Amino acid sequence: MSTNHQTQVLTHLKNGNTLSQAEAIYHFDCYRLSAVIKRLRIAGHNIVTHNEPNLNGKGTHARYELIKQVAA
Repeated sequence: MSTNHQTQVLTHLKNGNTLSQAEAIYHFDCYRLSAVIKRLRIAGHNIVTHNEPNLNGKGTHARYELIKQVAA
């Protein structure tokens, strides 16, 4: 897994975007998005998972979103 993928995904999320596995493949050639998200969470980033329905109506997939911390 590339630290470049971590940087790309984190930048994408910090810009207020959400990200699914299909979008990660398309934008960043990243096939292990859940592993990248896990590493970002371990690094202290508050990333939540939203499950949304697949376009074919069968099952769901994950969409990740960064929750921005409010400065105290």
